Amino acid sequence: MADRETRPTTVWSRPERGARGPAPERSRTQITAAALALADAEGLAAVSMRALAQRLGTGPASLYRYVGSRDELLDLMADAVAGELDLSGATGGDWLDDLVGLALQSRDAHVRHPWLADLNDRRGEVLGPHAIDYLDHALGILAPAPGTAGQKLEAIGLLGGLAVLFARREAAATAAGDPAARAAHLAAVAAEGRHPHLLAALAAAGAPPPADRDALIVRLLRRLLPAMLGQGEP
Repeated sequence: MADRETRPTTVWSRPERGARGPAPERSRTQITAAALALADAEGLAAVSMRALAQRLGTGPASLYRYVGSRDELLDLMADAVAGELDLSGATGGDWLDDLVGLALQSRDAHVRHPWLADLNDRRGEVLGPHAIDYLDHALGILAPAPGTAGQKLEAIGLLGGLAVLFARREAAATAAGDPAARAAHLAAVAAEGRHPHLLAALAAAGAPPPADRDALIVRLLRRLLPAMLGQGEP
């Protein structure tokens, strides 16, 4: 009884429809898909019960038959994006390669839905069924890896954080324009002689490699993850 009273209530802890009343005209899945489309088109702030009802051609009050609040709708949206990740691959191969692949998928999901990072910052840790599937899958990948259970959970957290960071970095780079022009500006500033450490670093690094949107995150993860799990650099 005590466990039932202290267990947190989420939208997934209630049936999608009550036992009584008319048959629902829509489903939570349909409503969530419409909310995702609205957020992708206009941003998270545009997602309100009223705006969503207009998009669906119904009244706001009717949506409360499916979700209890806007916060519950946001929870459904975040979990729907988690459901976009392909978890069908078998675990037990190269855990580092598999985990890096999962990070790239997560980065791509955040690029497709740029509002997601801000939403997760506001929601805290509300894990829906797809997010729990993701967590379990990642732990399955890490089963043969070194490290404690706590270290593995921390590594999965790092994975998510870097996915968000690189999605935001990609969006900022797109907004900033030509990367070659930015690199040329930095080189010109360093060449003025007032920033000797920057000049030395740029000279040592040489010409940047051809653009590869995956290269940096892959390189960082392949260094960081083994170190977090007590294995050292591969």
